[in-house]
Amino acid sequence: MIAPIEHRIAVELNVRPAQVKAAIQLLDEGATVPFIARYR
Repeated sequence: MIAPIEHRIAVELNVRPAQVKAAIQLLDEGATVPFIARYR
């Protein structure tokens, strides 16, 4: 189940909740924003 904040972010950014969850997972694993922007 997706958390309410993840759902709200998805709605406001007009993306799928799975995309928000994946981005959060990358950040939790230690990926930096520049890394995500460049390689993901």
